[in-house]
Amino acid sequence: MFSEKTFDFLCENRFRNSREWFHENKQDFLKYVYEPLASLAMELTPVISEIDPQIITVPKTDKTISRVYRDTRYSRDKLLYRDHMWLSFKRDKKAFPHYPEFFVVVTPDGFSYGCGYYEATPDAVVSMRKLITDRSPVFLNALNAFQAQNEFYLEGQRYKKSKYPNEPENIKNWLDRKNICAIADSKDFELLFSDKLGEKLGEAFMKMEALYNFFICAEESK
Repeated sequence: MFSEKTFDFLCENRFRNSREWFHENKQDFLKYVYEPLASLAMELTPVISEIDPQIITVPKTDKTISRVYRDTRYSRDKLLYRDHMWLSFKRDKKAFPHYPEFFVVVTPDGFSYGCGYYEATPDAVVSMRKLITDRSPVFLNALNAFQAQNEFYLEGQRYKKSKYPNEPENIKNWLDRKNICAIADSKDFELLFSDKLGEKLGEAFMKMEALYNFFICAEESK
C-alpha cells in the first residue's frame, strides 16, 4: 500500500536531485513507490481487462508504471526526478499509438484518476464530433453515464470560440475541446493509504466504461 513514506521518498529524491542518492536509496523506492504501484496495477487488472481485454496491465515500468526519471532533453527544468508517479492502462502503443487510456496519478497533494483521450489525432477528433452531432448511440451511452455521476468532470483544452454555438451547453462541453478526459481528484489520504483503494478505483473505472467505448469508436471510425 501507499503510505506517507511514498511521498517522503519522492519529495526528498526530487530535492536531492542526485543519481548517487537515488541509487543509495533505491530499496526505499522499490518498497514505498514501485511495489505499491505494481500491486495496484495487479489489483485493477480484472476490471481493466473486463472493459477491454486488449489493454496492457503488466505491472512494469514503461508498460503500466511511469518512470521516476524525467526526460530533461527538451525542458528548461533540469531536475532529474519526479515527485509524482502514475499508472497508465492502454493498448500496446506500437500497434495502437493514439488510443485512449485509464490512469491513476499519485502526488504529494493527493491522487487523481480517470479516462483520457489525450493523443487523439485531428481525424479522430472530427470522428468524435460527428458521433456527437449525430447523437449516435455510443455517444448517448457515454453522455448518460457521465451525467449520471458526480465523481468525474470533463477536462481538456477548449477552443476560445465555440464551433457549435447552437448546441446545448452540455453538448458544447464535449464538442469544443481539442482533447478530452474525464478526471476525478481526491485528497482522501486515508483511502489512498488503505487496502480499499483498488476496489474504489475499479468501481470508478466501470462508471467510465461507456466513455471509453465512445473514445474507441471515435478512434476506429476516423
